[in-house]
Amino acid sequence: VQLQASGGGLAQAGGSLRLSCAASGRTLSSRHMAWFRQAPGKEREFVAAIARSGGSAYYADSLKGRFTISRDNAKNTVYLQMNSLKPEDTALYYCAASASSIISTIRRISSYDRWGQGTQVTVSS
Repeated sequence: VQLQASGGGLAQAGGSLRLSCAASGRTLSSRHMAWFRQAPGKEREFVAAIARSGGSAYYADSLKGRFTISRDNAKNTVYLQMNSLKPEDTALYYCAASASSIISTIRRISSYDRWGQGTQVTVSS
């Protein structure tokens, strides 16, 4: 499966952006999906994940309430709606498809074996 992330750009603090991650090659419906982000000079960190059924979503504690992950398995696409953006949300955002079906490890980078190319989100103050 190949992943293509899009939707990043420049936003003002308090604004919103919606990221999309489209898959090609194979269906995403059998995989948990996630978004991670990496700011300059920092390690890649977990943002949000959604179970393959779409029934459960998981978030980094610091982002809960502002970001929403969703998926449309019919369109083979995963979304990340980002509201009330802050300058500290500035990062390169990556979507990822899991290699594991285990929910307890859904926040771990090591659970994912397919990565998109990243889409840049820049939030100005």
